[in-house]
Amino acid sequence: MALSVQDALIHLMVVTASSDEGVSDRELGIIRHLIERSPVFEGYDLSQLETVANAAVDKTNSAGFEGVLDQAAAAIPERLHDTAYALAVEVAVVDVQLPQEELRLLEMVRDRLDLDSLVTGAIEASARARMRKA
Repeated sequence: MALSVQDALIHLMVVTASSDEGVSDRELGIIRHLIERSPVFEGYDLSQLETVANAAVDKTNSAGFEGVLDQAAAAIPERLHDTAYALAVEVAVVDVQLPQEELRLLEMVRDRLDLDSLVTGAIEASARARMRKA
C-alpha cells in the first residue's frame, strides 16, 4: 500500500531516529513537535502518529532501511524533497551527537531524494546552528 505524503515524511523521521539502535524520548518529542508545527503536516491527525511510527519500524524490520527509504521517497513529491531532508536532519541532530549510523542514513536519504549538495549543506548548517548551546 502506498504511503501518503505525510506518512512518508514520518517514516523518514522514524527511520532516521532508529538508525542508531533505538528511538530516544527526545527524538520522539522532536517528531511530535515537527508534526505539530510544520505546515506540511497541516490537518494531520496526530492520534495516528503511534500507528504510523510502528508501521515504519515494522517495515524497517522486514525490508530494511533501503525498503523504507524507497517507499517513502516514492510517495514524496519532488517539491517536498528538501522539506523531507530538513525534517530528517532535525531528528538526527536532536541528540547533538551524530553517530556514524545516522550520518550514513542521512546520506542514503540525500541519495534517494536526489538533492543538490548545496541544498543539503545549507539544511545541515542551519540545523547545527539551531542546536548550539551558549
